Amino acid sequence: MKIQSPSFDNNSNIPDKYTMHGENINPPLEVSDVPESAQSLVLIVDDPDAPSGLWIHWTLWNIDPKTNLIKENSVPEGAVQGKTSRENHYSGPKPPSGTHRYFFKLYALDTKLDLPETADIEALMNAMQNHIIDQAELIGLYSAIE
Repeated sequence: MKIQSPSFDNNSNIPDKYTMHGENINPPLEVSDVPESAQSLVLIVDDPDAPSGLWIHWTLWNIDPKTNLIKENSVPEGAVQGKTSRENHYSGPKPPSGTHRYFFKLYALDTKLDLPETADIEALMNAMQNHIIDQAELIGLYSAIE
């Protein structure tokens, strides 16, 4: 399974447009090679370099496994946005200092998840446990604006 973006390469800089210094919208994400047995996809965007610990920028679950593109500034039809470290929608990078890594983690599950929009990362990870059949990630970088 693969996740990539036409807007930035793996381990390269995320364009300002997709950060809190720009339009603060999600970048387009291309999905491919999803296992045929997948019943749903989950997307988690996080920053492990945040001073306060892991910062959650976006969670989406129950994405149709036939999805091959998550369009810029959009949520796939039928997908649920969960609670992030800030709110219940995409929140772009805005590191306080230095360069941070932003992980776009894609998971293929053998089930759909029965979680409310208020579910946080802990509830999401617990619900995914023992249901992950494949995973992929894309890493974007972004530096603080001095």
